[in-house]
Amino acid sequence: MTKGHRYIMGIDEVGRGALAGPLVLAGIMARRPFRYKKSALGLLKDSKKLAPKRREAWFRYLTKYPEIRMAPTWVYPRVIDRINITQAGNLAALRLAKKLIPKNRRSFIYLDGGLQLPKSFPHRTVIKGDEKIKIVAASSIIAKVSRDRAMIRLHKKDPRYHFDIHKGY
Repeated sequence: MTKGHRYIMGIDEVGRGALAGPLVLAGIMARRPFRYKKSALGLLKDSKKLAPKRREAWFRYLTKYPEIRMAPTWVYPRVIDRINITQAGNLAALRLAKKLIPKNRRSFIYLDGGLQLPKSFPHRTVIKGDEKIKIVAASSIIAKVSRDRAMIRLHKKDPRYHFDIHKGY
């Protein structure tokens, strides 16, 4: 499927079922083959399968990793309410693809879950992609930590709802 593509990209989302806060997607673009090994951090896994401290450690490592490009993007509730959660996720995935794919570079994108892109982008949606594909797992970590930090900031503005501990997933 990725034959002939020099770069791969993974996109994952966090916050789809949450009652508050933004939907956060993250994308990571890397040259093929994509391999991450960091024995001090353990295995690179889906963010849901990592303890918060381990997620933070992976986040710090990934954001300093020189051979990848990455970005998170947010979709706020007012947009989700206007266009629906599915379209909001797909819009954010499109933003990430346009932002991270270098011009004139052959790239293939793996999307987690129900995310979709226009046919003009070579891509594949993989159910549980964050468990099966390492670059999607790495994207899930960036998305989850970014959203958690946003929810902690939201808690500081209005502590009534305890978003520091009720972040949602």
